[in-house]
Amino acid sequence: MARILVVDDSPTELYKLTGMLEKHGHQVLKAENGADGVALARAEKPDAVLMDIVMPGLNGFQATRQLTKDPETAQIPVIIVTTKDQETDRVWGKRQGARDYLTKPVDEAVLISTLKGVLAS
Repeated sequence: MARILVVDDSPTELYKLTGMLEKHGHQVLKAENGADGVALARAEKPDAVLMDIVMPGLNGFQATRQLTKDPETAQIPVIIVTTKDQETDRVWGKRQGARDYLTKPVDEAVLISTLKGVLAS
């Protein structure tokens, strides 16, 4: 299946998302902050990125913008997965280049369906 990079500063969220993805046969790469996520995406070229927003240092909006604007990583779809569920956050996330936007706690079926959608496009 696909190689998915999960970028989240919460060990609990990393554990939950990794479990959901591995259950569906995906290989998971992990980063605990935006800067490490960008570096890992550039080095490993995952099939997709699940990006948290609220993280120390480089936040998820900034990291998403770096990935989607860089010709080297622009083809990697980014799905924002966050607790921020305001419409303005959704719009801003999409403006940074995110292909989709999910709010936590994320439903496993919705996550897998969304992932299939971005991987197919």
